[in-house]
Amino acid sequence: MKAETWKIRITNACKDAGTYKPYFDSVIKTLSAIMEQRDIAYDQFIKEGGKTTITQINKGGNEYKEKNPLYVVVRELNMDALAYWRDLGLTPAGLKKIDEAALKSKKKSALAEALRELGG
Repeated sequence: MKAETWKIRITNACKDAGTYKPYFDSVIKTLSAIMEQRDIAYDQFIKEGGKTTITQINKGGNEYKEKNPLYVVVRELNMDALAYWRDLGLTPAGLKKIDEAALKSKKKSALAEALRELGG
């Protein structure tokens, strides 16, 4: 998927979650680019068989197994993207962290609440 399509999807997801702010647009743009690169790498990984390990031949002519470089790239891009998803409040943990911060800023002290009730 193209970065522009990802940008629209991510922006809509933020709006649906209630976490969208216009100043997040640069973060959304960065995440969109990461997701586009991840999609390209993943498509190539699948086209080449989708194997997590591949057989290589060293200088001596001996075979050895190693992690598929495409698999490593896809995994790293997913990990990078996860940090952005979390920061935008688009994971359960990320949303919880944002919601708790919002609740804490609105929460009044018990003393202030008791005084308000006594006065009213």
